[in-house]
Amino acid sequence: MTTAEPVKVACLGAGYFSQFHYDAWKRLSSALPVAAIDRNIKSAEATGLAAYEALRPALEETQPDLLDIITPPPTHMAAIRQAIDTGIRAIICQKPFCANLEEARQAVALAANTDTTLIVHENFRFQPWYRTIRSEVKSGRIGSLLQITFRLRAGDGQGPDAYLDRQPYFQTMPRLLIHETGVHFIDVFRFIAGDPQTVYGDLRRLNPAIAGEDAGYFILGYENGLRAMFDGNRLLDHAAENHRITLGEAVLEGTDGTLTLSGDGSVHFRGFGKTETETVLAAQSYQGFGGDCVLALQKHVIDGLVHGAPLENRAADYLRNLELEEAIYLSHERSQQLRV
Repeated sequence: MTTAEPVKVACLGAGYFSQFHYDAWKRLSSALPVAAIDRNIKSAEATGLAAYEALRPALEETQPDLLDIITPPPTHMAAIRQAIDTGIRAIICQKPFCANLEEARQAVALAANTDTTLIVHENFRFQPWYRTIRSEVKSGRIGSLLQITFRLRAGDGQGPDAYLDRQPYFQTMPRLLIHETGVHFIDVFRFIAGDPQTVYGDLRRLNPAIAGEDAGYFILGYENGLRAMFDGNRLLDHAAENHRITLGEAVLEGTDGTLTLSGDGSVHFRGFGKTETETVLAAQSYQGFGGDCVLALQKHVIDGLVHGAPLENRAADYLRNLELEEAIYLSHERSQQLRV
């Protein structure tokens, strides 16, 4: 796709998180949002765009270049198929991607067979602190990376009303902590350290009001000795005025030093054997969600479509995250480490 005109974008979905998508599209001069589609027409109308209740008439009437799918996983496959049937050849799809791994593989195959660019909206790797951390690790500043630890402490999972004010479907998801949230960190760990060779999962449900797991661990193992550990507990919090900026805290330890991510989005470096720290990325205010990562991802996709820049989060590569997710659940069921 090469064009001097803004890329026309239609958005499917007008629920809670879609606000960040619509805001980011409107701030991108290289994109032109043309339609909002939602079963609740009032929600679609509230975006200020041309509003539709159904996808096909929206695509046929507005003829967008790109469809942004911002709906729950069970709707993804049908939307992807319908978009491709109407001639759309560029699609961004929210995570969790599709209803299950098999359906995700079908979506990837369909996209490949029709020469459709299919991107998963996995935005955590576009948060400025993870871009900074990856750059510091790749530069060799902390030496050989030996340990990554992320402690997720969202603080939103206590009591019978947990999640109801923002994303009530969390309560009924049979898989919650890893499928909905932990998959972000599978991707972040891959972004920083590459693909692991082993996984281990230990999961549990603490709040009886929900269906899925809300606490637990997974460990990704690498042949060079590196271990990446996700320690998640949605009932507990961390030291931050806004727990949703980073959702928790991270430590990356190497032979020459340590990087730490604080709950305010700041990143600090401490050299091995030292006590003083250096601020690598200062805390700051961002307009959108999570360091404005939605805007960063959308700009990245538009740049890729228009200028041919390499695209991250292609669905074909994202399948690896889903395979690792399945392995974590299987490891938990078997109470053993699995080789992947």
